[in-house]
Amino acid sequence: MTSYTLREIADALSARLEGNAGLLITGIAGLGRAENDQVSFLAQSRFRSLLADCNAGAVILGEADAHLFAGNKLIVDDPYFAYATLSHLFDKSLTHNPGVHPSAVVAESAQVDSSAEVGPNVVIGERVVIESGVKLGPGVVIGAGAHIGDGSRILANVSIYHDVIIGHSCVIHSNTVIGSDGFGYAPDRVQGGWRKIHQLGSVQIGNRVEIGASTAIDRGALNDTVIGNGVIIDNQVHIAHNCVIGDNTAIAGNCGFAGSTVVGKNCTFAGAVGVAGHLEITDNVHISGMTMVTKSILEPGSYSSGTSAMPSREWRKNAVRFNQLNDLASRVKALENNNDKT
Repeated sequence: MTSYTLREIADALSARLEGNAGLLITGIAGLGRAENDQVSFLAQSRFRSLLADCNAGAVILGEADAHLFAGNKLIVDDPYFAYATLSHLFDKSLTHNPGVHPSAVVAESAQVDSSAEVGPNVVIGERVVIESGVKLGPGVVIGAGAHIGDGSRILANVSIYHDVIIGHSCVIHSNTVIGSDGFGYAPDRVQGGWRKIHQLGSVQIGNRVEIGASTAIDRGALNDTVIGNGVIIDNQVHIAHNCVIGDNTAIAGNCGFAGSTVVGKNCTFAGAVGVAGHLEITDNVHISGMTMVTKSILEPGSYSSGTSAMPSREWRKNAVRFNQLNDLASRVKALENNNDKT
């Protein structure tokens, strides 16, 4: 079992420790469930009442709340960020066992660093480069010419197509597909049906990017699809061909980005946002859940669309009224014109 003294934890968090520096800590838990060998944290004022009965071995909290807890304290400027940092120490998935599993298939021309971990049934294509400290989980497939930067973790059954470039310290979760064909077809006006447009670009993923499970990022038609440094992407997101996602942008689950959309830096997209193609979204734009973005956004700020849930009977009435808005606007305009004439 992994354990650390409170002094070791305080040093890792650059926290001011008040209490028993030698107490051994074996994990992290919420304020209401933490035991004497666990650390908890207070990040929101609405949970202050839980401190009175908290049994944690220590609590991470801010200076303003330090007087509210009688036990061992780790005092920091940002308790939530400190909790995030501490979670790295107790993540049991971060083991690393260098070597190539006997069932893996590795092309002769591939370059796999000796410090990399290549799991069972992994397939590594021709001319692939796997840098130091990379971890490839079971069933991962790396297409020809792809490049995986040092320290990146590719979890079970991820498929990375040919010539995709992934930076260092990235995490890609299970069943995600990087570099599949974009949705490119030309209508056949003679015989009917569609003529496939072969996707000749690739995907470039920056450093420190995390991509959730069952997400798909398409390769570009001609230019590459680009994911910037520090981007975080949730589960079941689709990013279409030729999109560019700027540094440190965060994308929640079920979002979809149509082709050739360019997103700036430090943006956030809440769940189930849809973005139409060939749009530009500037830096520091924040889109609320289930918003449909149909035109470019060139000013920073928060944007929303759609209506909230309501009883069905009320919604049906409002839907009828919504369809009458154009007629109502025309009548208001006519009244304004009449007033101007008088």
